[in-house]
Amino acid sequence: MNSIGKLGAMQQLVKGGRMMPAAAISDDSVLVKKIVAEHNPEGIEYDVRPLLQIVEDVLIRSTLSSEGATTGALGRVDHVEDRSYHPGQTNTLEALSAKIDRISCEISYKTLGGVDAHSTTVGIFDMLTIFKWDVKIVLALAAFALTYGEFWLLAQIHDKNQLAKSMAILKQLPSIMEHASSLKPRFDTLNDLVRIIVEVTKCVIEFHDLPSQYITQDITAYTTAYNYIPVASYWTIRSIVACAAQITSLTTLGYEYAFQSFSRKKMDAEAYQMLRDLFSKPHTDNMKVLKALIYAQDDILPLYDGVTKKRVSLEPLRRKNVLLLFSGMEISTDELLILEQIYNESKAHAPRMESRYELVWIPILDPNSEWTELKKKQFESVQENMSWYSVYHPSLIGKPVIWFIQSEWKYKNKPILVVLDPQGRVSCPNAIHMMWIWGSAAYPFTSSREEALWKEETWRLELLVDGIDQEILNWIKDGKYIFLFGGDDPEWVRRFVKEARRVAMATQIPLEMVYVGKSNKREQVQKIIDTIIRDKLNTQYWSEQSMIWFFWTRLQSMLFSKLQLKQTDDDDHVMQEIKKLLSYDKQGGWIVLARGSHIVVNGHATTGFQTLVEFDAVWKDHADREGFESAFKNHYDKVHSVVSPCCKFEFSHAMGRIPERLTCPECRRNMHVLTTFQCCHDEKIDEDFFVSTVTPPTN
Repeated sequence: MNSIGKLGAMQQLVKGGRMMPAAAISDDSVLVKKIVAEHNPEGIEYDVRPLLQIVEDVLIRSTLSSEGATTGALGRVDHVEDRSYHPGQTNTLEALSAKIDRISCEISYKTLGGVDAHSTTVGIFDMLTIFKWDVKIVLALAAFALTYGEFWLLAQIHDKNQLAKSMAILKQLPSIMEHASSLKPRFDTLNDLVRIIVEVTKCVIEFHDLPSQYITQDITAYTTAYNYIPVASYWTIRSIVACAAQITSLTTLGYEYAFQSFSRKKMDAEAYQMLRDLFSKPHTDNMKVLKALIYAQDDILPLYDGVTKKRVSLEPLRRKNVLLLFSGMEISTDELLILEQIYNESKAHAPRMESRYELVWIPILDPNSEWTELKKKQFESVQENMSWYSVYHPSLIGKPVIWFIQSEWKYKNKPILVVLDPQGRVSCPNAIHMMWIWGSAAYPFTSSREEALWKEETWRLELLVDGIDQEILNWIKDGKYIFLFGGDDPEWVRRFVKEARRVAMATQIPLEMVYVGKSNKREQVQKIIDTIIRDKLNTQYWSEQSMIWFFWTRLQSMLFSKLQLKQTDDDDHVMQEIKKLLSYDKQGGWIVLARGSHIVVNGHATTGFQTLVEFDAVWKDHADREGFESAFKNHYDKVHSVVSPCCKFEFSHAMGRIPERLTCPECRRNMHVLTTFQCCHDEKIDEDFFVSTVTPPTN
């Protein structure tokens, strides 16, 4: 772009109007007439190139940093070359520093005072009458760089330096940076204008540096350009004033944001308290509660009907049991498929008068995150896979609601299912666990129903596999011996299957075996399944990862369900066995031996394998006398008593409801509470729950 084009662009940016044609520049003579009349350089030569280098360095780094700010990622501009300044280069600055400070103060004072840009520009020229045009521009640009550079320097280091932090707070920079995304167009325009200012300044300097011995004064081109310099100088300095006004307005805007933020926080706090009050009082129906959670106004239809694919009001939920499914958009396909099955079954099988309940998905997203096209498509994809109601758009769920479900219902990024009765009272703070365990049999999904189901339950094989594998249920009916086993060591799997089949043949028992993987390490589990197929091992396996996922999800849900009901005492046999199996899985491998429904042994992989290996030498005669079941269990217990490590349970904060007290399922002593940082690279690993072994504490 030539000088004329740059000036036109500058005028457009400063005036905010259409591009001015080059021919119209002569009309600016009225604006610059006074400036030209008072232009009276005293003849002192200043080499402003070194000063411009310093100024340009400030502006480049500030401009680049501002681009980073629009993405919320301020930092050093590492790819800009660092410069060292020699004493000789700063001589001009020493001579003119006082003038630069005065100009900076003049710009700030008049900008804050509301003086128009033209008057401020003329005032700056009044301070610079004795300097040549190029010096005038560079001095004004240096004055602007002081303010501009300070603004972005504080923005870059305020989180690393206490002094900078305090100054940034005075200038309300944190409030400005919080809204950096919405300010991006302003930052971009400011950067464009600063870049053009520097380019025009360089053009003026280059013109003044032309060797005089090679220039004839009567050349038309030279005369035209010379007459054009005052106009370029005027618009350059006026542009500098406009940029300075933008920085000043940003600081003022910071105070507005701070006030708005304070007001908004106060309103959010009041809304949060209102939610707490609502749930502590009785109501004739559930509409007040639902409106407070989902959308209180009547101006839009807040729900999306997964059946009709249309927007609807909250009215279909009135005086019904409502299951509120809170989750992010990361809810898995497996979870949705099983929820769909349970939802449809409970709808079909519940008595007519009791089937008055609905399921509503309430998406919980970070309210401070940007709503991108990718997120929009992801949300719509999840929503379309639901046959129940869902909130039409995540923006309808306000911060107070998110705070409430996090605080009151312990939501921590993993799906929870809060059940409200027809009057809006909480009848279960999280029914997701009983849904996974008992499916539609858990209807109406209340805490009292959950307690009743556990009272009827015993430690049996159906509890582990119900709803997953019908063939195992058939084996149970036939009274067969059944080995369920898992782990991630293919060599152990080979040897275990071989030994189990050898002992079964020796004792002539009807034995079935199923490999059900691990709670994580999907890739390794798939490799073992491939090994079973390739080596033609005499065992069955679950080829669908969803079956393996559901097995472990149900088992973990059993633990969480009992924790939620506070059924954690040492006399609860089911609870202790659940903890053991989860613990053994995390130690590498496990076995469960059952005869029909009755679980004979729930144990370690290595201990179970050793028990089989020692059949011929140790317990064969016992098996002949007492039977396989008794003999296997007695010898397993002996081996286990020698090498019985205690357990360590690690609960992720994402789980929400972390128990205050837990006993070791092996030694029955209270377990110590520790904080653990663990990196999980394994794909699809369950970040809610980790268990591993530790050496038992010595007294």
